[in-house]
Amino acid sequence: MNSSPFPAPRRGGSPLIGAVSLLLISIMLALSLAPAVSARQAAPADDITSGVLVLKTRSGATPAAVQLGTDMDVTITGQTARVKVVQAFRNTGRDWAEATYLYPLPDDGAVDSLKMVIGQRVIIGRINRREAARQIYEQAKAEGRGAGLVEQQRPNMFTNRVANIGPGETVLIEIEYQAPVRRVSGEYSFRLPLVVAPRYVPATAGGVRDVATAQTVGAPVLDPRRHAPTNPVSITVHLNPGFAPTGVVSPYHPIRIANGTVSERTISLTQTTVPADRDFELRWRSSETDPTVSLFRERVRNQDYLMAVIEPPAAGRRRTAPSPRELIFVIDNSGSMSGDSMVQARESLKLALRSLTPADRFNVIRFDDSLTELFDQPVSATTDQVNLALRFAGQLEAQGGTEMLPALRTALVDDTPSDRRVRQVIFLTDGSISNEDDMLRVLGTDRGRSRVFMVGIGSAPNSFLMTRMAEVGRGTYTHIGDTREVIARMSSLLDRLTRPVVTDLRVYGQGGDAEFTPVDLPDLYEGEPLVVLGRSGARLGRMTVSGMLDGRPWTRRIDLSQAVDGHGIGKLWGKRRITDIEVASRLGQMTDEAAAEAIGQLGLDFSIVTRETSLVAVDSTPRRPEGARLTQEELPLNLPRGWDFDALFGGAVATAGAEGDAAAGDPLEPFDLPQTATVWESTLWSGLGLMTIAGLGLAIIRRRRRV
Repeated sequence: MNSSPFPAPRRGGSPLIGAVSLLLISIMLALSLAPAVSARQAAPADDITSGVLVLKTRSGATPAAVQLGTDMDVTITGQTARVKVVQAFRNTGRDWAEATYLYPLPDDGAVDSLKMVIGQRVIIGRINRREAARQIYEQAKAEGRGAGLVEQQRPNMFTNRVANIGPGETVLIEIEYQAPVRRVSGEYSFRLPLVVAPRYVPATAGGVRDVATAQTVGAPVLDPRRHAPTNPVSITVHLNPGFAPTGVVSPYHPIRIANGTVSERTISLTQTTVPADRDFELRWRSSETDPTVSLFRERVRNQDYLMAVIEPPAAGRRRTAPSPRELIFVIDNSGSMSGDSMVQARESLKLALRSLTPADRFNVIRFDDSLTELFDQPVSATTDQVNLALRFAGQLEAQGGTEMLPALRTALVDDTPSDRRVRQVIFLTDGSISNEDDMLRVLGTDRGRSRVFMVGIGSAPNSFLMTRMAEVGRGTYTHIGDTREVIARMSSLLDRLTRPVVTDLRVYGQGGDAEFTPVDLPDLYEGEPLVVLGRSGARLGRMTVSGMLDGRPWTRRIDLSQAVDGHGIGKLWGKRRITDIEVASRLGQMTDEAAAEAIGQLGLDFSIVTRETSLVAVDSTPRRPEGARLTQEELPLNLPRGWDFDALFGGAVATAGAEGDAAAGDPLEPFDLPQTATVWESTLWSGLGLMTIAGLGLAIIRRRRRV
């Protein structure tokens, strides 16, 4: 019997105005809220021998007592962003509650602040080693005190735990993080992840699923056909890039734009709130020819921190005739790619196939929980072979598990390593897997002469995996979140692949010793600047970047005296240095123990959340009466926009809903739908209460910031 949850694979103003506005927002929010599902994890089994998309077992009859609303406030200055996230946990039940919520953040974001608001009290979080923070939290929970804990489960996946939320009470958790702005082909962008997509947990080499991984990446997921979206989000962006921005758009959400000064814009959602079911992205350009300040400096504790944006060679250096290439296209047709994602992936692959020249060789690999190579080995891109590949692409349907590692190993097999052709591997996937470390380890050791380019598909791709694979694979990462973007995004990528690339990059400073990151610099492609972060005790005078372009030396010297003041550069350096250590550990260049110690120390030094450090906030006064019951709830996630529930979870829907919780010792169930719905009036008043109290809590935080 197949234990996978997937079907068998196929082969083919004024206070008054403010009060009225808050009431209107609350009503809109309440209409968008729906009963969630209560989550209690069954005891996991360790003998499941195939991959599984992990979801937690939960009662079919008990609606969630804790509901959630989120407010996000983003300030973009130059090429960095400061993000404040306020999560309002509202307990609508009769018991005291502990809530756990799994949520995404940018993988390159540095989380450095935690505040908890209970009534009129604001409790400031402190950074601690992970185990120490957990012990502090657990002790406070047992003693009936209010407590909050922020832990990293993946570089782009975090959990908030909030203990001892009283009946009818709202507790606010505010976190803050620093993150860089991205620039590609002259377009700036900043992405706010809003939902964690379900992750597929493959079987290990010995045929046993990684239960520890399943526990950290699993969360309840709502069936969008039976539950309205949950976790409404409001977003405000204060954009001040240092130049007059033009073409300000959000490709996936309607927005309002208010003009301030020449360089300032305030962006908000047209709908006030949106469900957390797809990532929010803001894009803008400059109205000037060359306005960009690409050098920033910050002085922290007698250390000089730098952020330099290294521009690639100027456009127009295309070869007279592109060199012959060997291209390996790898397309994900697993269940998580169902719906819009599969359409985007198929169209992207077809566009890439049509771009091939007769001098190129190519192959196509499709994978779910099995894989198929279209040809036994790469073939010449003749008209007949390309047409065959186009028909193959058009017949692909999304179903099955996401066994990405065998597809990567197959794509990296190079039978002609001495061939002078440029070898490029293009992955089209949402990356919804949990074994990222295995992927990066294999890529780092087996890449050979291949360059690996990642195309992230869908409304909530695993950007951590995509970005790191592109870096380790000496390629680039492109995201396609809508079918309308396929032509523009893929055409830009395919054009970039034919242009010269700067390889063997090195960077060093003059005027003092400096630590630059990333340690292993990626190749430099036209249209994709490289961000280098540096730290030095002395004030450096100049930085030099060198490499090879078209077989000739290439050098760029940067006068550091031209740097402008930046904010949060030190924390970004610390976060990026941690990434270097994680890469070194995966590739066997550091022991796990040495990496853990170094990461933990950096987390403490920069007060940021890492896999070894967590933020914990504890109220000093016990709140829960002795003997009062404490329920535990895992807040459900929305299914990412465009995903197909049936294709993802298969036949589980038909039999779920009435069976209740699994007995102790039973394995994790692939899916168990709750019974639907409390009455509409209850949902309305819950939403009103949630946003009213959340508004009061936000006022408390803002007032105390001014004190």
